[in-house]
Amino acid sequence: MSTESSHLRAPRRGRRRTAGLVAAALVVVVAGTGCAALTGDTGADELRDFREALAGGDVTRAAALTTAPEAAQEALTASLAGMGYPVLASSTPDGDRRPDRDPVTVEYTWTLAADGAAPGTAPRTVTTSGQARTTEVDGEWRVEWAPTVLDTRLLDGGRLTFVEELDYATDIVDRTGAPLMQWTPVTAVTIAPDAAGSADAVAALVSGPAPTITGQSIRDGMAATPDQPYQVVDLRPADVDPLRERLAAVPGVSLAESGRLIQVDRALRSPALTGLPDAWLEALRAAGGWSAEIANPGVAPIPLGGAPAGEVADLVSTLQPSIQLEAQRAVDASGRAASIVAIQPSTGGVLAVAQNQAADAQGPVSLQGLFPPGSTFKTVTTAAALQAGVVGEDEIVPCPAQITVSGRTIPNDGDFALGPVPLETAFARSCNTSQAVISDRLTPEAMRDTAASLGLGVDFTTPGLTTITGQVPVTERGPARVEAAIGQGEVLASPFGMAVLEASLANGGRMILPSVIAGMPAVADQSPPPLDRGVVDTLRRYMEQTVRSGTATAASSIPGLGGKTGTAEVASGPAHGWFVGSTGDLALAVLIEGADSSGPAVAMAADFLGGVGQPAPLPAR
Repeated sequence: MSTESSHLRAPRRGRRRTAGLVAAALVVVVAGTGCAALTGDTGADELRDFREALAGGDVTRAAALTTAPEAAQEALTASLAGMGYPVLASSTPDGDRRPDRDPVTVEYTWTLAADGAAPGTAPRTVTTSGQARTTEVDGEWRVEWAPTVLDTRLLDGGRLTFVEELDYATDIVDRTGAPLMQWTPVTAVTIAPDAAGSADAVAALVSGPAPTITGQSIRDGMAATPDQPYQVVDLRPADVDPLRERLAAVPGVSLAESGRLIQVDRALRSPALTGLPDAWLEALRAAGGWSAEIANPGVAPIPLGGAPAGEVADLVSTLQPSIQLEAQRAVDASGRAASIVAIQPSTGGVLAVAQNQAADAQGPVSLQGLFPPGSTFKTVTTAAALQAGVVGEDEIVPCPAQITVSGRTIPNDGDFALGPVPLETAFARSCNTSQAVISDRLTPEAMRDTAASLGLGVDFTTPGLTTITGQVPVTERGPARVEAAIGQGEVLASPFGMAVLEASLANGGRMILPSVIAGMPAVADQSPPPLDRGVVDTLRRYMEQTVRSGTATAASSIPGLGGKTGTAEVASGPAHGWFVGSTGDLALAVLIEGADSSGPAVAMAADFLGGVGQPAPLPAR
């Protein structure tokens, strides 16, 4: 006697469900007892094959092993989809009966939403008990089809169902406490695959709430998936109600009602908003309830199991709309791809992430794009040298027009020369040649480790936010280190990474843990030590001098601002322009691609900061 089992994983299917149903993978464990009776010419092998086909999610094959393949396929598909394609274990506890003579009991244990449940939550498990018989049809054994194969209480036209019960009343509010995202009824406007001729009519009707949609954009979307209905837009009740009758009258148009977490203020746009729904859903699932039942036509549902949902407090985003709107206004004023990231140093909360349409064409570059940081990286080089004690905070350093260090000739921008000057002056005036000298005194790991202390080069896993900070290589003494010292070569950073660096510096030199939802900070892949407080204070003095009398005087009207400019050469085209810095409890990074100097970035930073003030406090919880 043996026990047969299979562990097979089916592909994901049926993901679009209402009421929080989450599709999971289907796995079945098939176990049998009484092997002598379930072998041979009794149909037992076919019953086993039927169960194994369900194990692999092959409903077509399972149905083909029955006496009514079409009816079986329809019913099995309905129940397996209704249960969210769960982890399924089946057994035949009365297996020493012959299925050709007496019904064989088949017990199923359904573990629901197995790959979508929140960590630490109790398993969602229910059991059904079906009965199966076999019969011979045209010389071949088949499982006699009836819905009772899955459960003896299942009737024709019935199905098994599973629904996640979530607290959809939970909002996402901004840091001022105002609603940012809410669960809202929406109507999906969809065109049938053969109704491309209706595209212009649909576009004209939805042009008010969705002005970017055109007849051509609809046709292009339909062409990309020619055999499927094309969803044109989701409309809110206030937008769709005046249009409903006219839309419904357009040939090939259907209107489907559902719900979705949507922004309250349409004027807000930011890459930092896109991940909030996922974090919201995860929070709801952590306290989520569920129910499973047998849904038969014309009668009351039969409960199989479940648990009530718990209430979830509103999630508080660290974003501040007034700051976000100012950042967006500032970047939109540039004709080149531009990004601004603003972070609150004291909390690590992201205040704003903005990029204009030219930047949008490249993806979420403000959060994930990697660029040479140019002279903004001198903050790291200088900090590393001060931390290591290889340069004094008031040391006189050379600033010639050009200098050759370790075989690499480094010029100043425009070949300016200051002669021997205090390190503070060399920093404020962005002297490349001075940085080349002090970098030559560093260990190979110094710049990498110092950057990590400020979060640059660290990988963060942040609920609701996907980011890349940058990379800083270990450099041996020579040309590579000299290039890295001035933010060129293999050193790369995102605007987000430079904002994290500045926020960490403003946080006393201790790496922040960024967040976009209050109380859900990032998890970092390393825990670097903070910078010495004396080094931080010295750098702060240097950066304030940069704004007062150095390369960032165009932003000198901003009280308390300290920062660093950067002009980063690229392989082709004009150089990128940077400004990074902080004032009060706001740190920022500004990047304008192809600006050919830091001047436009400084001006953009001043424009932005002049209109925002300091961050609002987070609401009390």
